[in-house]
Amino acid sequence: MKRRAFITLIAGAAAVWSSRARTQQPTVPTIGWLHLGTELSVRRVLEGFRSGLADLGYTEGKNIRVLQRYADGNAARLSALTGELVSLGASIIVTYHTTAIRAVHDAAPNVPIVSWGAGDPIMMGWAQSLARPGGMITGLFILSSNIIKPFEVLKELRPQANTFGFLMNASNPGNPRWKRVVDDAAGALGIKVEIIEVKGPSEFADAFSRMKSVGVEGVAYSGDPVFSSNLAAIAELARLHKFPSVGDPGFVSAGGLIAIGPNLVGMAKRSASFVDQILKGTAPGDLPAELPADFKLFVNLKTAKELGITIPATISARADGVFE
Repeated sequence: MKRRAFITLIAGAAAVWSSRARTQQPTVPTIGWLHLGTELSVRRVLEGFRSGLADLGYTEGKNIRVLQRYADGNAARLSALTGELVSLGASIIVTYHTTAIRAVHDAAPNVPIVSWGAGDPIMMGWAQSLARPGGMITGLFILSSNIIKPFEVLKELRPQANTFGFLMNASNPGNPRWKRVVDDAAGALGIKVEIIEVKGPSEFADAFSRMKSVGVEGVAYSGDPVFSSNLAAIAELARLHKFPSVGDPGFVSAGGLIAIGPNLVGMAKRSASFVDQILKGTAPGDLPAELPADFKLFVNLKTAKELGITIPATISARADGVFE
């Protein structure tokens, strides 16, 4: 056999073997991790999700791949980022918040979505029931009834106050429903809530000035990546206007007065079990949605001192942590 023919034969055999080897290798499932906010704002949460995957026997780069995409507060980017993840092979998308879930579902209606902390799925029309959601969306959710918790704390801080402010992301598709929930919560407490919608951080300062002009005596914000990615700015504006403020668990470390909310790191870790079950063949609509196991409360005593506020014993007694 001539040398050139021999080389051609070997090369052809190698190509066939390589093709067969690629065919026989198991496909590594790809999970899309999509967040409306910044990467920094959910770094610990992502670690929780990865820890949950590891506990279930998954090793990134070996038997699973996690692709991350961040919209940095720009909701208009979510649809394109969803398309990008799907084009790269994502068979499940893990995300958080009403705005992101709506965008993902609209852009890729046949892709399963796992939530690690979005709003009430029944209120949003995503689930027939918590026990059997149906459709393509499941995971962990926070019921609309929990919207009252920040206002209960504000009322404890300022018993004589009757007007509080509430920041909402203007791009949230659930706002009409959430406004009704807030109004009902305010009525139950005998208070008035001034809802201020903002599109992004550039509107924060004006929003606080508007709240000050209408006599607001404390402020809270909706659980939204637009706010959780800018906690320090919100905390600073609240202190500037002398407002007691209530936010989610990371708020006090950024200078906010009170933080109350579910353990999002734990919820993200738990969401890995939904991913595991879907990868093993269970339809997302057959997986019962879950609620957070507990809510945490934290107090920033330094901010309280700066504002001249004495933290009531009813709050101190149930605080899970105090920042000096």
